Amino acid sequence: MKKSESSRGLLAIPYAIFLVLFVILPLVVVIYYAFTNGDGQVSFSNFIHFWQSTKTIGTLLYSVVIAILTTAVCLVLGYPVAYVLAKGNFNNSQALLMIYVLPMWINFTLRITAMKEILTVLEGNLAYHPFLNTIICMVYDFLPFMIMPLYNALTKLDDSMIEAAQDLGATRTQVFYKVIIPLSVPGIISGITMVFLPSMTNYVVLDMVYNSTYIMGSLIGSYFSSYDWHNGSVISIILLVMILVVTLVSNRFTDSEEQGKARV
Repeated sequence: MKKSESSRGLLAIPYAIFLVLFVILPLVVVIYYAFTNGDGQVSFSNFIHFWQSTKTIGTLLYSVVIAILTTAVCLVLGYPVAYVLAKGNFNNSQALLMIYVLPMWINFTLRITAMKEILTVLEGNLAYHPFLNTIICMVYDFLPFMIMPLYNALTKLDDSMIEAAQDLGATRTQVFYKVIIPLSVPGIISGITMVFLPSMTNYVVLDMVYNSTYIMGSLIGSYFSSYDWHNGSVISIILLVMILVVTLVSNRFTDSEEQGKARV
């Protein structure tokens, strides 16, 4: 028993080294620069500058709007697709699921370039609807990340609860809104988390389609490229806190749903 435990401990060493070198140490560096000034003294001036600057606040709000619209469209499009794939009478639903996942295997830049060309052909001039085209490209890029968790949640859905609701006289609409959607909340939360946060920082799409980098990811890159590590680190910390809050909230929803299922 001791030998097996020690061997498993040895197997964890490479991961521990990777964790220290590429996660913990960079995080320590970011925290150091975020809470110090140019003289290396502890200071909160970087955070004060962020919340007082119209440029950073405007970028944050614009990024949030892009992320909300992208997430909403992905959810509206992804939920019916995931439901049909999970509950439809197909010989091989896994094969159909792969069709939606296959675009993720193609290079990201190539996919966005192809979508840009398609939109250009359809509209004649991409500059007519740059913001709309940005949302379309964002949705095209992140839609599989919404479908996958929804599909996983819906495949685990207990069909007996649907049958029980129907036996009690519930219509199809009532079953969908009062049974299926509440039971698939963990998948919805996971999908929102996987789409909302990355779309806030995905400046490549804006740069290629909108010819603009007015988003949080590009702002971080501009600070670090100009060797302003203090302001760049502040934005990184703020985004990290947002990720932590969203993760905690999503876990709270998931835990409450699991406890509700257990009581049932």
